[in-house]
Amino acid sequence: MSTKNAVVTGAASGLGRAIAIALAKKGWRVLVADINDKEAQATVKMVEQTGGTGEVMHCDVTRIEDVQNMADHCFKNWGRVDLLVNNAGVAVGGHTGDMPIKDWEWIVSINFWGMVYGCHVFIPKMKAQGKGYIVNVASNAGIASLPEMAAYNVTKAAIISLSETLKGELAANNIGVTVVCPTFFNTNLGQTMRYTNDFQITFAKAAFENARITSEKIADMTIKAMEKNKLYVLPQFSAKFIWIMKRISPSLFYNNMAFMMKKGFGEKLLLKLARWGMT
Repeated sequence: MSTKNAVVTGAASGLGRAIAIALAKKGWRVLVADINDKEAQATVKMVEQTGGTGEVMHCDVTRIEDVQNMADHCFKNWGRVDLLVNNAGVAVGGHTGDMPIKDWEWIVSINFWGMVYGCHVFIPKMKAQGKGYIVNVASNAGIASLPEMAAYNVTKAAIISLSETLKGELAANNIGVTVVCPTFFNTNLGQTMRYTNDFQITFAKAAFENARITSEKIADMTIKAMEKNKLYVLPQFSAKFIWIMKRISPSLFYNNMAFMMKKGFGEKLLLKLARWGMT
């Protein structure tokens, strides 16, 4: 049986690293793509220790030239790519109007354009080889748009929409699609997060520190979803609950959110939920 090949962006840490290791356990060859070469090399060592093979490629996903070079390298040297995991992402918190435009541009360039570039470059090559798979890492923020997270919400909602579109577009080409939509989990996203006031960083820190699921668990769930060609991965109970509540009555969902924020206890409630590990 021939080795399967995967490209994982943002794989120097967090969920990207966990997905790379989960694939390695199944004997995959993994291209670890990131701008942090040192930590990317550390991921490759973990991949090799786990049973897979790997290599590092410096890739800034905001540069389509980097993404194109990465694809050309893989298809030239490997012959094919079975899986593309568009994982690289960042976070921004703040009220719309307070959040600097440069932060909007920063997060859109990574969370949105980075994934669009990946799909744009890899899909034609996957079509030519007759099959493939794409995993896009979005967020539950793209389903339930919490206040003070507009930029993050917008980019993640766009990736969910992109993934839903591709699911239908690519079926005839034998290319599967999965979109991962977790709530908060233990990752390094907070280390690069930009924010405009203390509440956002306090909330994010509490949510990350008290999360009840690990990157490794989400990675395993993602691989299982890919193997079953499932479109959505909603890892936590909170993710599933929010999905259901919004689908039942979107207006009621957001009217309740607006009421809580208007009355001044919305932030307090969100922070409590974060500290209880329920976000």
